[in-house]
Amino acid sequence: MQNKISVIIITGNEENNIQDCLKSVSWADEIIVVDSESTDLTVQIAKEYTDKVYIHKWEGFAPQKTYALSLAKNEWILSLDADERVTEELTKELEILDLSKSGVDAFKLHRENYFLGKKITYCGWGNDYQLRLFRKSKTKLTDRLVHEGFIVEGVISKLNNPITHYSYLNLKDGFKKINEYSTLEANEKYTRKKVSSVSILLYPLIAFIQHYIFRKGFLDGKHGMMISLMHAMTKLQVQMKMWELQRHK
Repeated sequence: MQNKISVIIITGNEENNIQDCLKSVSWADEIIVVDSESTDLTVQIAKEYTDKVYIHKWEGFAPQKTYALSLAKNEWILSLDADERVTEELTKELEILDLSKSGVDAFKLHRENYFLGKKITYCGWGNDYQLRLFRKSKTKLTDRLVHEGFIVEGVISKLNNPITHYSYLNLKDGFKKINEYSTLEANEKYTRKKVSSVSILLYPLIAFIQHYIFRKGFLDGKHGMMISLMHAMTKLQVQMKMWELQRHK
């Protein structure tokens, strides 16, 4: 590959995901895995694919990725989560594209999202673009606790081919994830918005209607209904956890 790209991946108990993720970027010039003291086989599996596996105590999504970014030797960085994969089509596109002559500082990638093995087209998941390929010298992380992102000073474009995202392999992991994410979101927001009985009732309902009706989640069948319900459950947990934090403030 003509482009020297460093791939950065942060992990934490991802033994069910990390192997397929690393296989999909075996072409990369450098692969950096920053692990947050996993208690499963994540680190052992990662070391089969790269000698650049680092243990770094968990400080949050943005700090972990900032640390991983600091370790990369190349100017061009591809950031992936352990439950994401680079498709063969995207790999071929990167082989052809000369990044140094592209006139672009970062690229957004289309992310194909899967829920319990089914590719989701609606629920707002079908038009998901994530900024993941960028120049190191032009990029920094946001300081958000959850749904952190990259800020790029420069020209941003899009690539044609996707990455795949297997966020929910089973419902047990799904409920665990929304519990963790709702806690982070509540901690981020509780000082900004006062929680009321009305907001506790309405926010989850609005979230469900938004996903299932306006974003046509019903066209994804039972999967779309479950995604919409889980989105509503997340918003319910956020409101209740914000209320709890405000009570003890």
